[in-house]
Amino acid sequence: MVKEIIHDPFMLSLKSAPAGKEDLPTAADLLDTLKANKEICAGMAANMIGVQKCIIAINDGGNFKVMLNPHILKQSEPFETKEGCLSLAGEPRACKRYKKIKLQWLNEKLQTRTQTFEGWSAQIIQHEIDHCNGVLI
Repeated sequence: MVKEIIHDPFMLSLKSAPAGKEDLPTAADLLDTLKANKEICAGMAANMIGVQKCIIAINDGGNFKVMLNPHILKQSEPFETKEGCLSLAGEPRACKRYKKIKLQWLNEKLQTRTQTFEGWSAQIIQHEIDHCNGVLI
């Protein structure tokens, strides 16, 4: 189900709790909400729809993925960039990212997955993990 986007900086700055089987409906709602906003948004975290659980969804070049408890295992090639956010008003803000990350997460079947992401996909994932950690750009 498509959910309303949260814009409250206080709510967005709260650290998310680990996600489990009981949070799969939230993961589905997050994916639906991302797909509904795909023209203006490349990724979302569950706190953007009002749920403080560590779940992200990304649009990886037209391949939509939902990730529970994503954790960066390795990162390389730092760079400075500017990013905007669907849940935050204003101009893009400066932040530090890594061009390449190795990520581990649980998929919607609660299976552990590990994959290396580069470029734009890596940047989106880092932005959404920041959301899960209560870090606002």
